[in-house]
Amino acid sequence: MLGKHVNRFYLKYGLFFLIGIAALICVDYLTLVVPEYLGNIVKAIQGDTSINVNRIVLDLIIISFLQCIGRMIFRFTLFNASKRIEADLRTQMFEKATKLSQRYYHENKVGTIMAWFTNDLENIEEYFGWGTVMFIDAIFLTVFGVYKMVRLEWVLTLILAIPLLAIVVWGLFCEKFMSEKWEQRQKAFDNLYDFAQENFTGIRVIKAFVREKKEIHAFRKVAKENENVNVNFSKIGVLFDVLIEIIIFVILAILMGFGAWFVYAYNGSKPVNIFGHIIEFESSDLVTYLGYFDNLIWPMIAMGQIISMRSRCKTALKRISRFLDEETEVQDSNDAVDLINCNGKIEFRNFNFKFPDGNVDVLENINLTINPGEIIGIVGKIGSGKTTLVNSLLRLYNFEAGTLFFDDQDVMNLKIASIRNAISYVPQDNFLFSDKISNNIAFSNKSMSKERIIEAAKFSDVHSNIVEFKEGYDTISGERGVTLSGGQKQRVSIARAYAKNSPIMILDDSVSAVDVKTEETILSNIRDQRKNKTTIVIASRVSTVKKLDKIIVLNEGRLEGFDTHENLLKTSPTYQKMVYLQALEAEVEGGVR
Repeated sequence: MLGKHVNRFYLKYGLFFLIGIAALICVDYLTLVVPEYLGNIVKAIQGDTSINVNRIVLDLIIISFLQCIGRMIFRFTLFNASKRIEADLRTQMFEKATKLSQRYYHENKVGTIMAWFTNDLENIEEYFGWGTVMFIDAIFLTVFGVYKMVRLEWVLTLILAIPLLAIVVWGLFCEKFMSEKWEQRQKAFDNLYDFAQENFTGIRVIKAFVREKKEIHAFRKVAKENENVNVNFSKIGVLFDVLIEIIIFVILAILMGFGAWFVYAYNGSKPVNIFGHIIEFESSDLVTYLGYFDNLIWPMIAMGQIISMRSRCKTALKRISRFLDEETEVQDSNDAVDLINCNGKIEFRNFNFKFPDGNVDVLENINLTINPGEIIGIVGKIGSGKTTLVNSLLRLYNFEAGTLFFDDQDVMNLKIASIRNAISYVPQDNFLFSDKISNNIAFSNKSMSKERIIEAAKFSDVHSNIVEFKEGYDTISGERGVTLSGGQKQRVSIARAYAKNSPIMILDDSVSAVDVKTEETILSNIRDQRKNKTTIVIASRVSTVKKLDKIIVLNEGRLEGFDTHENLLKTSPTYQKMVYLQALEAEVEGGVR
């Protein structure tokens, strides 16, 4: 038993394990029958006419066939179960990953998390597959083998017992030590994974600043640390295996020495007498006994591998369990209900917000009402809380109940999925998947018609760019949309949000990379094609929002103004300053031209 997250699989895949283990035990039993036939062949060679060699050969052929069938069965069942366990755990981890808060991903690097999904899960799969085979072999081959060895000659078995016990004691001693070393190895691997992932993601920045050599040297250092940890772990593993093999060969030497002595004495009519026990040991018995012991070598070697494998599995499972046991901070309340037929009304009532790991309110005492169908702009200085305000609409964080309402329903009493289904969101980073442009636009509905996809592209004024590509809408956008320009990525992201056709649409600074003409086209399309639907536009340019129904002005997390462009020019110092500075900037740029 390894823990609650895997113990349930023993029951779920119990039939696979039972059939596989039964087949494996049968194979082990048949393996231990073979030495008896070898001993009989020696008797036949020595002239025992009661032995039918032809019958022995036929039996050995049948045993080999049955062993083949048994191996096929246990490999299919046990390895099938181990792969299913890996897949189930990966699915469970992915579902958990989708529920964790933003805070968790701020505190844990993507590379480390990906290592849990790959390397750690592979270690668990290996333990449930090969680990089960090795464990059953170690138990049953040892028990059956020792039993047969005792029946054949218990004195010789007793002589071999001390070095055999040494292997068990050594294995128990090493397990904890190997587990600690494996955990150090995994941490070094995480660091390597993190560094590589970060560099691949930021490769364009590295090239732009000509930092390739510096990053290569830095990577070499991280890789060297990872190498040192792995080499140290491998040295310990090799030392453990070598010591076990030395003990095995010592046992084999003892067996050959005492066995030969017993056979020689018996054939010389002076059998050895130990503790009053007359040892009647023939050459055929020695061959049979050596066959039994030969079948014990694999379990003894497997014991060392099991200890190493179990150590890796326990370390991997510990890391995965921490991930699965992580508290899901943002989740539905017990009495949460669906947001049905949302009409787009949004109301903040004395709304305050601070980040989970923060002590200061990022947003303070926000009071405003957005009516259905209004097009609202949000402006403010960098760090004023614009993105945080719209993130609260997406319910990415927890906040005080009774402070935010959709259609007069408290957001904290609504199901998160239904809230997010009611919102189309265009994030600041305009993330695109490495897929066809058409699939990126149709992300909310994979069965979306081609006509709807084109309509959405025309809405965001990107259709003319897409049709110029060689593959048109089938063009692959590349990782994070790398094959598209900044403006094209923004417009594809806007098209994706529009195609969802939600009652609320949020554009988080989503037209900053397009020219003024394209911006005007998109805003005009919003007014024409999203009538009676609420739209919120965060912008850094006043020109983007001045023609909207109302504008929210934030200043250091506080609501300084919520009114039309004309009225804010009279009442909001922050807005007045933004208008003045941007007008001055336009004038300067015009003069330069």
